[in-house]
Amino acid sequence: MKSTLSAGIAAAIAACALAAAPHPATAEDGVTADTIVFGQAAVLGGPAAALGTGMRTGIQAAFDEINRKGGVHGRKLKLVSLDDGYEPDRAIAMTKKLIEEEKVFALIGPVGTPTSAAAQPVAQSAKVPFIGPFTGAGFLRDPKRDNVVNIRASYGAETEAWVRHLTEDLKIKKIAIFYQDDAFGRAGLDGFKQAMGKRGIEITAEGTYERNTVAVKSALLTLKRAEPEAVVMVGAYKPCAEFIKLARKIDFNPVFVNISFVGASALAKELGPDGNGVVVSQVVPFPWDASLKAVADYHAALKASDAKSEPEFVSLEGYLVGRLAIAALEKAGAEPTREGLLKAIRETGKFDIGGLSMTFGPEDNQGLDQVFMTVIQADGTFKAVEKLARVSSK
Repeated sequence: MKSTLSAGIAAAIAACALAAAPHPATAEDGVTADTIVFGQAAVLGGPAAALGTGMRTGIQAAFDEINRKGGVHGRKLKLVSLDDGYEPDRAIAMTKKLIEEEKVFALIGPVGTPTSAAAQPVAQSAKVPFIGPFTGAGFLRDPKRDNVVNIRASYGAETEAWVRHLTEDLKIKKIAIFYQDDAFGRAGLDGFKQAMGKRGIEITAEGTYERNTVAVKSALLTLKRAEPEAVVMVGAYKPCAEFIKLARKIDFNPVFVNISFVGASALAKELGPDGNGVVVSQVVPFPWDASLKAVADYHAALKASDAKSEPEFVSLEGYLVGRLAIAALEKAGAEPTREGLLKAIRETGKFDIGGLSMTFGPEDNQGLDQVFMTVIQADGTFKAVEKLARVSSK
């Protein structure tokens, strides 16, 4: 009799405690009564480190911003970042660790095409959202990859913009390509080939380098012999900077055009005075144009989260990724599920993120489509341009 009474009292106490809790218990990994945990597997060291750390800085700034306001439906957002070294095998290992050991709710801000190609299927198999990868690879735009949410425009859109500006603004026809010899570089190469083929122009020359190296001399000599008027570049900031600096030394000065993945600010810093006139295509708003509310918000959030960080393209992209995740969580309701988060993005369709519209649909998992050109100035700053013009590298 006594044991039955004790059991009844214990059950009553447990029921009262559950009723008093701000949120009922949930079976969804990564969601507790007061926290939602996101995981990031990205490059945090080596010659592409600024890309992963930039994305992390921006996402964290967005999370800190909402956490200061009490979180989303009373839950604070937490980011767990692991270094995948920009290598596919490590990306798989770190993604599995985030899902199986850290029990994250969703993956956010992964970096790179070869790493995303390896990690995304792992996430899809586990039904974990894969939000805001820092890559414009076409395969991630396939609606069959139903756990993927892209923010940025595709590499195809960027390469089309390169060729259009080079041929129309500068009347250039002799264009060579320097690219990373992996899935990322070949994605850029494919887009470039399509853009050139559309205009009936032959590629002047091709040169490659190995991922996570700065071994660019062989490619440089190959391209110099072809005497192109422009060299488009599909790589990370250190090898691309090494190529341009060596080219300047041997008086090889075509128009250099880089893809957004390069990490524009890191590239400019690596190049120093050799950066004058180098073009970089971009897929997010100009980070110094605070007339757009999203950028003004980013400035304030960045300053509050990490006072040492300066505005730049990569962390702005991370911030926008974080803001979209927050907006989707708000739509998903007080008891978020992974499927509910993805459904909220697909069915809401249009998100206004500080005056910046991101649009999604059942067959469209990419929020932004804009591509624009920027040019590194002599002092290392950037200028957004509508048309390309000849710039002396001297």
